[in-house]
Amino acid sequence: MEPLTIVADTREQAPFHFDGAGYDGVNVVTKKLEVGDYSILNLEDMVACERKSLADLTRCLSTDRPRFVRQLQRGRSLESYCVVVEGSWHDLASGNYAARGLHPHAACQSVAAFVSRLHVPFLFAGSRTAAEYLCWSFLRQYVMGLRHRLRAVEQAMSALQPPKVVPNARVMRMP
Repeated sequence: MEPLTIVADTREQAPFHFDGAGYDGVNVVTKKLEVGDYSILNLEDMVACERKSLADLTRCLSTDRPRFVRQLQRGRSLESYCVVVEGSWHDLASGNYAARGLHPHAACQSVAAFVSRLHVPFLFAGSRTAAEYLCWSFLRQYVMGLRHRLRAVEQAMSALQPPKVVPNARVMRMP
């Protein structure tokens, strides 16, 4: 696996470490990010991943909703952005969270509205370990897609090169 440098936001309270056998070649640096909690070094203005615990998500869907909407809108400005939730959809839909006053149906409908209206995917991982893997996978797939696009551009550019001049070539003239 090729090296990958992930940027973790300096304000991230419980950062992922991306260590272990599955994360060979991953380096993590901390830096203030304008959008999201994780990105790729030098691609911070193109891709980001926002991490939420279930408790944090339910707070964002209720008392911190205006701030969260602004956060999602900033994420939309990137080429690729997602919210990775450490909890499961089942936990959200069943009300297995501490937020009082937030009905499970309202929480689910809020997420569905954000996905539909703002075009921001929410990936429910079901655990912190799975959320870390999803975040890494999302960022890695973005980089792999960029590499693929770059190869396609390089091929297109090489096709635009003028033909090579062959010395002593005969030029045929039309009558």
